[in-house]
Amino acid sequence: MSQWMKHYFYAKNFALVAEDEKGQGMVEYAFIVVGIAAVAVAVVAALDTQLTAFLNGISFDGS
Repeated sequence: MSQWMKHYFYAKNFALVAEDEKGQGMVEYAFIVVGIAAVAVAVVAALDTQLTAFLNGISFDGS
């Protein structure tokens, strides 16, 4: 088999595999969003008392 034929079949098979994985990108984005949300929840939980004290110190009446 010539080198050209090997490249052709490789590219053809790669294209077929890529078509089968259309939904994979959305799943990866979902994992990233879940990971970021988990980190945000962990940070808020770790800084609970400091965050509460900071937010209680904010005045909304303009004084």
